[in-house]
Amino acid sequence: MNTTVLKRTSAALLFSTGLLLPVLTGCTVGPKYVRPQALAPPAYRGADDTARSSANQDSLGDEKFAQVFNQPELQDLIRTALANSYDVRIAAQHVSEAEAQLKITRAQEFPTISVGGSGAGADLGSSLGNGLPSGGIASGSFNLSALWKPDFWGLYRRQTEAQRAQMLSQVWAQRVVRMTLVQEVATDYFQLRAYQAQLVIANETLKERRESVALTRTLVDGGANPLSDLRQAEENEFTASAEIPQLEQEIQQEENALHLLLGQNPGPVAATDPSALAPVPRNLPVGLPSRLLERRPDILEAEQQLIEANANIGVARAQFFPQLSISASVITSGSDFSSMFSSGNQLGYGIGSLTQPLFEGGKLKAQLKLSEETKKEMVLSYQKTIATAFQQVSNALIAVNKQRAGREQQEMLVSAATDAARLARLQYQAGSTSYLEVLTTDSNLFSAELNLVSARQGEAQSLVQLYTALGGGWQ
Repeated sequence: MNTTVLKRTSAALLFSTGLLLPVLTGCTVGPKYVRPQALAPPAYRGADDTARSSANQDSLGDEKFAQVFNQPELQDLIRTALANSYDVRIAAQHVSEAEAQLKITRAQEFPTISVGGSGAGADLGSSLGNGLPSGGIASGSFNLSALWKPDFWGLYRRQTEAQRAQMLSQVWAQRVVRMTLVQEVATDYFQLRAYQAQLVIANETLKERRESVALTRTLVDGGANPLSDLRQAEENEFTASAEIPQLEQEIQQEENALHLLLGQNPGPVAATDPSALAPVPRNLPVGLPSRLLERRPDILEAEQQLIEANANIGVARAQFFPQLSISASVITSGSDFSSMFSSGNQLGYGIGSLTQPLFEGGKLKAQLKLSEETKKEMVLSYQKTIATAFQQVSNALIAVNKQRAGREQQEMLVSAATDAARLARLQYQAGSTSYLEVLTTDSNLFSAELNLVSARQGEAQSLVQLYTALGGGWQ
């Protein structure tokens, strides 16, 4: 079998394509990407003096969630959520889809080579074969084809650049989902623990008030106290008991919300850590504001979208220039397999075509205008994302400091209310005040204790907000 000519022809085709490749792909139209200017403040507003002095240290956003949230049960919840959350899994699928699309887009830059063949044969009987060659009729052909559209103006490279940026934006979007998920799990956890703490207070208060009602009823039955004291004591009891069903509802609904974040069906959540609502540490490192641009995934996602828009300008501009297409084929045929590859039965040819747009009704100009305006929008979106990030960090720092101060004041209020309730009972027992004073101070204490739990929950939540605002949680 003679395949020498076929091999030489194929090699020549591929060799000539390789020589033309660097020549015809050396130009790329469209602007090169330059990151827009973003003015970062020298320090975050809302940080205390210690935080400002530690601006050169590592940021809280650089730490992993297990270093920020010390509650083991919260750490387990976050790990489970990151592994099972539907949102995280959907975001991962978006990344896989974008990676596949990138490979499809990039394939346009390379030649396509295909092979094919055909054959036919017939075995004619003796009655039909008179005058025909013995053994019947047989024929076959084999062809090798190549098609290449040289990317002289960078059309396909710009499309690949845009698709790569889109893929990377999906990667950063996935990290935004992870960061948001950590924030949501921590937020729901602290809210759940607050409801549980308030339920404990409500049950303890109810127990005390029921004892007070029993004692007041005894005094009323003995004629020592008026009936109005008993009714006021019962009113105070029902005030506490009415809180319990509402808190139980909030607890169960919060547990269901947590299970959804965990990718699980509704159910109870084991939460018993006594330090869940512990005070937020002081002197939290915030780092330099300029570093936020490299840490927050939403900022990096917005930048990739800007890079994609910038590359699409090059795609639109390349449409104005001629598009070259080169194709070549080698065909060999014969009446049998041995003669099919002989030199005399081969045919090779090449075709080149050049297409230049002349008139498309303003479509090309409109496409270029659209891509340029889209880039302007993406620049504004990128800058707004940065400004929003600085605002969120500032708000979170303010919240950390003010929530701490509010919690400290609320603790003093509870201490004062506790003493006031104690003194009112002593005065009532001594006959120097009415039972209404006891009920009033007791109600004030109950409200103050519930509000103290809310203040502690708000302080814990401020840590979550600061950690997220500084770009932590996706690592």
